[in-house]
Amino acid sequence: MRLALAQINPLVGDLTGNGAQLLEACQAAASQGADLVIAPELALWGYPPRDLLLRPALRRQQQQVLDQLAEQLPEGLALLLGVSEPASDGQQPDLFNSAALVERGHWRIVARKRLLPSYDVFDERRYFRPADAPCLLELQGGGRPWRLGITICEDLWVEEELHPQRLLGADPVADLQALQPDLLINLSASPFGDGKAKLRRELAAAAARRLHCPVAYVNQVGGNDELVFDGGSFVATANGDVPCQLAFAKSDLHLWDATPAAPGASPQATPELPDPNELLVRTLVLGVRDYARKCGFGKALLGLSGGIDSALVAVIAAAALGPDNVQALLMPSPWSSLGSINDSLALANRLGMATHTVPIEALMNSFDSALTPPLGGAPAGLTAENLQSRIRGTLLMAVANQQGQLLLATGNKSELAVGYCTLYGDMNGGLAVIGDLYKTGVFRLCAWLDSTAAAHCRQELGLPPDGELVGRAIRDKPPSAELRPDQRDSDSLPDYSVLDPLLEALLEQHLSPDDLVARGVDRAQADRVMQLLRRAEFKRRQAPPVLKLGKRSFGSGWRMPIAAA
Repeated sequence: MRLALAQINPLVGDLTGNGAQLLEACQAAASQGADLVIAPELALWGYPPRDLLLRPALRRQQQQVLDQLAEQLPEGLALLLGVSEPASDGQQPDLFNSAALVERGHWRIVARKRLLPSYDVFDERRYFRPADAPCLLELQGGGRPWRLGITICEDLWVEEELHPQRLLGADPVADLQALQPDLLINLSASPFGDGKAKLRRELAAAAARRLHCPVAYVNQVGGNDELVFDGGSFVATANGDVPCQLAFAKSDLHLWDATPAAPGASPQATPELPDPNELLVRTLVLGVRDYARKCGFGKALLGLSGGIDSALVAVIAAAALGPDNVQALLMPSPWSSLGSINDSLALANRLGMATHTVPIEALMNSFDSALTPPLGGAPAGLTAENLQSRIRGTLLMAVANQQGQLLLATGNKSELAVGYCTLYGDMNGGLAVIGDLYKTGVFRLCAWLDSTAAAHCRQELGLPPDGELVGRAIRDKPPSAELRPDQRDSDSLPDYSVLDPLLEALLEQHLSPDDLVARGVDRAQADRVMQLLRRAEFKRRQAPPVLKLGKRSFGSGWRMPIAAA
């Protein structure tokens, strides 16, 4: 049997357009002699469809699109894809997360998802009910019958030693052992996460060993709101080889012959996974590109400060949309250093990005004059500093609004965590590009981008392949908001090399200040960081969507109350 793994980039809710993508993939696969095309989880809907699943009109449209696919599918080809399946008993939730087999002239439901994730960014139990039986499909292919075990995404994540968030419930892989499948198929929609590409291979290899058969893993690709799906679909054989590996961070179609190799045949070399830094850059670029494209933006705007955060966002935006489609504003105040202005201009020149300089001193003076009567004096201290940020935020929003651009926020995760950011100021924007990247991670990624190891990736992304990109002047600069004379971030916060591990422990390991103290952290520092984290919750509720990169990102994966002890 010749399988075609169709790694598509769906637009959430565009069932007709996603169906057209699948038909195009099927036509290409048929021309190469494929017997079966495998598409991702909820391929017609795009993942995650969220409350779009509740709309009766879209449910009817899915039926129509499946009927059309059955009419237009090439003769002799079958398509296995993820769909939603209405339950008939009227109880809630009233859907299954299912797989349908489409053949010329008809289609049918052949599998249902058994493990429904409701942790981190997932909320499937809001919409779906779990199935209670293993799924085996018998299908003719290549002149012989095949027994195909079918699992959907989380159904494969059952190895407790590999997956610490293993869901309570059945083991869909174990339940297939007695059915002796010839091949296990997993339809997936697994978003990017640090180390996930390797983990998926390990989970598939474990299932292949248990079932003594290959595993075909087909993942969605593309950015959908804050989630970025990195693709990387593959086939893992029972002996751990990976004879079929699809691209990361791009749509792809690849054929694989499932017929067992002849005895004595040399095994295919297992391809290495991408460098983690490269995969992270490509994921960020894909996230920005798709968010802009799927929301109807062709151009983007950001503020360049001369700091490392805005520099990284500028690089990502230029790669995602092309430098001709990205504009930067420089908004110096009396406290802005000449070096920051020159560094910003040099970066924009390296990227080929247009800039405009809008000094804000006159606007600061106007605000001082307007606010002096009600305040009984000119704004001072933190109020004056926040006003600078809000002036800049207003300028950025005005330009983006007038020119139809997507405004990109440039704050990092460390700042969002402790509230070192200003509502209606530097938090303004339609997308927080690096809001799930700690400050130390920003420095590491920029150092990699400026290294020779990044040359090939830079060239493929349309960035200058040689020489500095971010630039040593920016990378070596002490972090500063430059809102008062000689200001440094370290005046208000612990050094990021100290702060970021504390934040990671609090955010991702769910530790308490007492736990940190037990690990040797100073009590006053542990309590202060926790207090900063808690008090900034109301700010994060009003932040733009944050591209998810790590284990626990702000947004749908972080659900803390604002008014709480």
